[in-house]
Amino acid sequence: MTYAIIKTGGRQYRVAEGDAIDVDLLDVDPGKTATFSSVLMFADGKTVTHGTPIISGAKVTAEVLEQRKDKKVIAFKFKRRKGYHRAVGHRRKLTRVKIKSISVGAKKAEAKKIEE
Repeated sequence: MTYAIIKTGGRQYRVAEGDAIDVDLLDVDPGKTATFSSVLMFADGKTVTHGTPIISGAKVTAEVLEQRKDKKVIAFKFKRRKGYHRAVGHRRKLTRVKIKSISVGAKKAEAKKIEE
């Protein structure tokens, strides 16, 4: 099974072709493609390639499905016997993407060098 670990929005995600994941808000319209170039690791079932810290030439392309908001998160502060309570909530803005392809360009170049 081929998969990659990408980094976007300060978080890391394990993705495979055909996966649909929610990432932090991207400035891309629905229906367009987004490219993630910070690929930290790539595995194809036989070999595992990891970067230092990223794999040069590797990229993951994805189709943007929708822009949406996450569930509401309530931060409730309370101090007993003081009459103090505060409720603050927020909804994180997300982009849902579907992974189309994972390509590792540098890996193919290394394989050619070994053969020569």
